[in-house]
Amino acid sequence: MAATKKILVIVTNVGEYEKVGMRTGLWLGELTHFWDVAEQAGIPMDIASPLGGKIPLDPESLSHEVLAELGTEKRYRDRKFMDLLEDTKKISEVNLEDYDAIYLTGGHGVMFDFPQSRDLEDLMAGFYESDRIVSTVCHGGTGLLNVTLGNGDPLVKGKRVTGFSWPEEELADRADAVPYNLQEELQKLGADYRMADRPFEPYVVEDGRLITGQNPGSARGVAEAVVRRLTAVA
Repeated sequence: MAATKKILVIVTNVGEYEKVGMRTGLWLGELTHFWDVAEQAGIPMDIASPLGGKIPLDPESLSHEVLAELGTEKRYRDRKFMDLLEDTKKISEVNLEDYDAIYLTGGHGVMFDFPQSRDLEDLMAGFYESDRIVSTVCHGGTGLLNVTLGNGDPLVKGKRVTGFSWPEEELADRADAVPYNLQEELQKLGADYRMADRPFEPYVVEDGRLITGQNPGSARGVAEAVVRRLTAVA
């Protein structure tokens, strides 16, 4: 594996639910909290999405209370940083060899486009099978659902993973809006799904090069785990 020490960050293009009228999109903190950690470690990053272009933001992730948490507001006020979401590259344009790790952000929008993207599935399998780091947080775990390895097995089969839990979905009042139960779908694929003792408690699961976080508050922990592994590879 080339020691480029570079991370590819994947975000959603979907800005609304299919069954209800509520808006959604990228949960901004799941990008900024990860970015803060990796940038401090001196690791460069690029952002891509299934369709490329401008990225919608989940309006709830922009509330004053949420923005004030863990420094998200500072990034939101940063014109240069926010402009990175104005014209993202398409996943189909990404060169796997340019990166050592991939990170899938969440926000409910990803439930509608991540599992539908063959380009993302192929890229995720390529990362994992070439000994690169695969990481997700919250609903970003939906990007694992249709990833099949060369031996025909789902990437998550027999792996310890986490992702946004069904109890958290119910507490967020989105159980009637989401197209499926992420926790259940991971378990159907043979994943060893794990979750924190309490909903919305930061929780990160590492299974070798597969690193997953349960909820928005876990993005920083996922980043720290990714940085540790990249440093260990050096």
